[in-house]
Amino acid sequence: MKIRWKELLFSLAISLGTGALAGLITRGGMEKYGQFQQPPLSPPGIVFPIVWTALYFLMGVSAYRVLVGEKPLREQAISIYAAQLAVNFFWPLFFFGWGWFWFSFFWLLLLLVLVVWMIFLFFKNDRLAGILQIPYLLWLVFAAYLNLGVALLN
Repeated sequence: MKIRWKELLFSLAISLGTGALAGLITRGGMEKYGQFQQPPLSPPGIVFPIVWTALYFLMGVSAYRVLVGEKPLREQAISIYAAQLAVNFFWPLFFFGWGWFWFSFFWLLLLLVLVVWMIFLFFKNDRLAGILQIPYLLWLVFAAYLNLGVALLN
C-alpha cells in the first residue's frame, strides 16, 4: 500500500488531537486519581499518558488504513470509529472531571461494545487495521477493571 501522507496525517491529527484535548480538559486528573483508593495492579500515573499516546497513534494509523481502502463496509467502519472516539473523549470528563465513577464504568462498557464492533468492521476492511486496534481493546478491558475498582473502593 502506497502511503497517502495527507490522509495519514489527518487521521493521526484526529485521533491524537482527541486524546490531547481530553487530556487538556481533564489535566490534573492523574493527581486526583492518585488520591483514590485503587485496586491491585494499578499502574503509576505516568503510565497512562504514555500508553494513551501510543494507543491514539495506533488508532490513527488503523483508521487511515480503513479510510484509504475501497471495501464496502468502509463508511460504516469509519462511522463506528468516530462514535467510539467520541465516547472515548467523554469518559475522562465523567471520571476525572465529575467523579462519576459508576456512570463512567457503564460508559466504558458502551465504549467496549463500540470498539469490538469497530474491530470487527476494521478486520473486514483491512486485517492489519483490525490487529492494530487489539492493544486498545485490551487496555480498555484493563481500564474497566481499574474503573470498577475505584468505584467499589471510593
